[in-house]
Amino acid sequence: MDKHTEIELQAAAFRRLQKHLMEDRTDVQNIDMMNLAGFCRNCLSRWYQEAASEKGIEMGKDEARQVFYGMTMDEWKANYQTEASPAKQAAFEVAFEENVGKKG
Repeated sequence: MDKHTEIELQAAAFRRLQKHLMEDRTDVQNIDMMNLAGFCRNCLSRWYQEAASEKGIEMGKDEARQVFYGMTMDEWKANYQTEASPAKQAAFEVAFEENVGKKG
């Protein structure tokens, strides 16, 4: 497979993941994703923002998050985010530190 085709396929898979998280599985909470897989929508948006920065494209955190939420973070929270149990919150602290780093 040539490199251009590989990049096109990777981009297609990425867009499908994005749609899946934005439209198909709004019920899946970020805290559950982080606790299970070590990443969430916020991580994806941060990686997107970092990739843009590497290309010299200025992009704020809120703008990058809208790419993965399809709306503002406040709108997402109001429409889809549920309350996390104390156990999930504790597991999140561990997962966040292991995968992202200590909170500052």
